Parts: sequence; structure tokens; C-alpha cells
Amino acid sequence: MEIDTSQDNEPKNTGWRGSREIWLEAAKAAFLENGIDAVKIQPLATRLNLSRTSFYWFFRDRAAILAALLEEWEVKNTGGIVSACEAYADNVAEAMLNIISVFLDEERFEPRFDFAIRGWAHQSSAVMVRVAAADEVRLAAIRSVFERFGFDPGEADVRARTIYLVQIGYISMQIEEPLALRMERIPAYVKTFCGQPPTQSELARFHARHGFQPPTGAIPC
Repeated sequence: MEIDTSQDNEPKNTGWRGSREIWLEAAKAAFLENGIDAVKIQPLATRLNLSRTSFYWFFRDRAAILAALLEEWEVKNTGGIVSACEAYADNVAEAMLNIISVFLDEERFEPRFDFAIRGWAHQSSAVMVRVAAADEVRLAAIRSVFERFGFDPGEADVRARTIYLVQIGYISMQIEEPLALRMERIPAYVKTFCGQPPTQSELARFHARHGFQPPTGAIPC
């Protein structure tokens, strides 16, 4: 299916017809639950208890809301990774924690959204192109972190791919780890990714960022 990336960006009314955001949220929920074939105008209207004609106040057609889904995915998931890579870090280990952090925060990166978009890409050559472009943007952002800390371009590329492909593996395999187990593995991941472990104070700040309290008596890393 080819995607029309143009869309009506001017909501005409936010009364009984709903709003652009409500229609898009419903489309996203249907997409995550049942795939792209579930994103159809009448089922969305039924889901929202709104008339089908209300949809057309906010989107020209089904292709427009599909384009909006892709745009939201790019802004949130790809944008979240890029922002994490641009965040301040004293050293490369702290920079790795910044990158890992985004994958633990669904307010900044939604694994289910990424998984669903990649499934959609298998049905649409246009979406596959968008996914490939997003992957390149993400890899370039991670690669730039290593280059910022003095790694040569070839090594920076391999290390960036190691980080990114591990994370995409988590998503594609739909792995769900308890937070405590994930946190236990973080120091070794950081050392594997960049060659040096995080300090105890860096880990403490990382844990605090995610509201994690290590078990009493845990051995400091």
C-alpha cells in the first residue's frame, strides 16, 4: 500500500466530532492491538461513538491518518533516540546510559509502536522505505556519540550497530524482562558497548531517573 504523506493539518472543529488527536489516538490503539488492517474509518468511528463523517473534519481520507501514524512514530521513537544521543555526558559510559535510558522510558520510545510499524513495513514498500530511513537516522545518531568521544569512524559504526541491533532484537523478539533483571545487566551492557563500565555514581543517577531502588545489600558495580 502506498502512503499519501500529505494530510489536513487544520482541525476545523473540536466539538461533538471529536478532535484530530482523539481520532489519531484511536487509530494508534487499533493499530497496536490488531495491525494496520484494523485502522479503518467506520471501525474507528464505532470505537469512538462518533459518526463516520466526523472523521473527515480532521483527515482527508484513510491514507491521511495512516500518514499521521507514521509521522507520530518518527517524531516519538526516532526523535527520542536522537535526543538521547545529543544529551550531555561527561564520558562515553554515561552517554551509553543516556541511550539505554530512552529504551526504558515509554514516554520517549514505545517498543510496541516500533514492532507494529515494522510489521506494517512487510505489507508496504513505502513504509519499508520509511523504516529503513529511520534506522539510518538512529544509527547515525548513535555513531556520532562514539565519534564525539574519540572513536574512529569504523569502530564507531560497529559499536553503534551493536547497541542498536541489540535493542531492535529486544523489540522484535518481544522480550519482557523484569526491571530489576534489566538493571542488573546494564553495567555489563555498557562495558560491552563502549569498553568501560559506568561508575557507581553514574549508575545511581541512572537508577534514580527510572525510579529504581537496587535491592538492599546489592553489590555496587
